[in-house]
Amino acid sequence: MHPFDQAIQLTATAPGTYQGHTSSAYVNLVGPYGGVTCAVMLNAVLQHPDRLGMPVALTVNFAAAVADGPFTVTARAVRTNRSTQHWVMEASQASGVVTLATAVFATRRQVWSATETQAPQNMPLPETMVRRPTLKQPSWVQRYDMRFTEGDVFSDFKGQEQSDSRSSQWIRDDPPRPLDFASLASISDCFFPRIFLRRRRLTPVGTISITTYFHADEFALAAQGERYLIGTARGQKFHEGFFDQSGEMWSHDGHLLATTHQTVYYKD
Repeated sequence: MHPFDQAIQLTATAPGTYQGHTSSAYVNLVGPYGGVTCAVMLNAVLQHPDRLGMPVALTVNFAAAVADGPFTVTARAVRTNRSTQHWVMEASQASGVVTLATAVFATRRQVWSATETQAPQNMPLPETMVRRPTLKQPSWVQRYDMRFTEGDVFSDFKGQEQSDSRSSQWIRDDPPRPLDFASLASISDCFFPRIFLRRRRLTPVGTISITTYFHADEFALAAQGERYLIGTARGQKFHEGFFDQSGEMWSHDGHLLATTHQTVYYKD
């Protein structure tokens, strides 16, 4: 089993109730990598027998640090309409609720479509680039093959503060794994905190809430397969202990698969 599939594995113990366990393969500085927590919450709905359609939006609120060990996830549909379905999910441990999430699932229709935002241009092929080192990095970083074309957070890390926090990169699971909705939810949180890049120094941070919008259907994910994705990210505003950052995940051939926005707590 792929390390990612092990990390998000859930066992049903009652209707809408699942048991899971944190994974040593996706450890962050404090608790598990947030992206894999997002994937776990989404997976609770993906395997629910009452699910309708595919994910359109996922919001995950990190209420407390997730301790290493078992956890329980509940998922319930609070409203089902003709084409949309609204879900509420909770993850809890002995300390109480640690993660709250909502999701919108829907059946998509073949109607007029357009993309206004643009994919990064003139990206060198990932095979021609050097993978960023993962030595001494948290284990979750080792689970992703990242190749930066702009804004490598840890190059010249102790340099002077810079004027923006933009980055562009190729990225895929390591070992390679076909893309699906759960792994897209996880990889969409791969962007290092923008304050690291803006200030060029480590800062105590913690994501409070992240929302991911899925623009891909199952056919687009199948077409992507194990290929590298293009990821871009930027900060918005850093103010009084909180900042927000947005990101985009593009297919290898320039189709927008997901966008994400999160708010992060930081200390000076």
